[in-house]
Amino acid sequence: MRANEVPSEEITRDPAAFADRVTADGRFGRVAEPGRYRLVVSRACPWAHRTVIVRRLMGLEDAVSLAVTDPVQEVIDGDPHWVFTEATGSPGGRDPVLGVHALREAYLARDPGYTGGVSVPGLVDVTTGHLATNDYDRLSLDLAGEWGPLAREGAPDLYPEPLRDEIEAVGAEVYRDLNNGVYRAGFAPDQEHYDRAVAGVFARLDDLEARLSSRRYLVGETVTLADVRLFTTLVRFDAVYHGHFKCNIAKLTEYPALWAYARDLFQTPGFGDTTHFDHIRVHYYRVHTGINPTGIVAAGPDPAQWLAPHGRAALGGPPFGRATLPGPVPEGERVPDIAA
Repeated sequence: MRANEVPSEEITRDPAAFADRVTADGRFGRVAEPGRYRLVVSRACPWAHRTVIVRRLMGLEDAVSLAVTDPVQEVIDGDPHWVFTEATGSPGGRDPVLGVHALREAYLARDPGYTGGVSVPGLVDVTTGHLATNDYDRLSLDLAGEWGPLAREGAPDLYPEPLRDEIEAVGAEVYRDLNNGVYRAGFAPDQEHYDRAVAGVFARLDDLEARLSSRRYLVGETVTLADVRLFTTLVRFDAVYHGHFKCNIAKLTEYPALWAYARDLFQTPGFGDTTHFDHIRVHYYRVHTGINPTGIVAAGPDPAQWLAPHGRAALGGPPFGRATLPGPVPEGERVPDIAA
């Protein structure tokens, strides 16, 4: 879908165009080697944000480098594309490692005849310039558990085997009603589709409010991929989904347990320190001209509220159990500080 269009039918998501898996043992043909792959993301995108969080929690910053696109897509040949610009630290508008202006160049390097959409995140093989995968969900899983000795000492187990069925069951509901539900509401082609989507969004938020009233994390006693998947939608909810996508029955801040849970995660290294509110607001309000034709970017809400005390520690132990917190954010990857 182009940036200035509203779909005539309910929005759907295409399967990943490329889905090569990268693992420590190379059993799928690609080996996780330090410096071999570059993760291309937009800090505005919730699907890309998942991979950035996992990469940071696992301490893979030195193993897989990070490339950040401009939050405003550039229209090339009639379609919006993720591009590198001077504003996001790419001299001459080209990524300094890959040498490309638009992520689609890595797609075309992999398949010169490719005519499909281009999405983030994209894991690119630095040695060939080819896109390895744009499968955000599988990429998150593999970064969490398949990069073996390249992960930092003390890295958490974000996908513990005894909890995997529950993580996936909860994740499927959250994806259907909330992660993707906000998009189905925001890009609804008519009132009927909107009403159905927005009802699902808030039914799921109500369910999560009840679930998180008595437990610190979504599944189990520590942070898992279930929390990562939920967080990237929650952190965007009041900033863009509430107004821009018309999900305005209530704000996240009006859910006591859910809002405290979101702040708890935000204040945990790996979550808030990978969240760029300016990129989020600018992307959604500037790019989606079909639902915001003026391109005016909303001013609020004040992100400093994310630093308010949450009181969630009383519900459980440390976020990663016996594992340790990740270290400082690398100098070149820091997002703007939020003033208290």
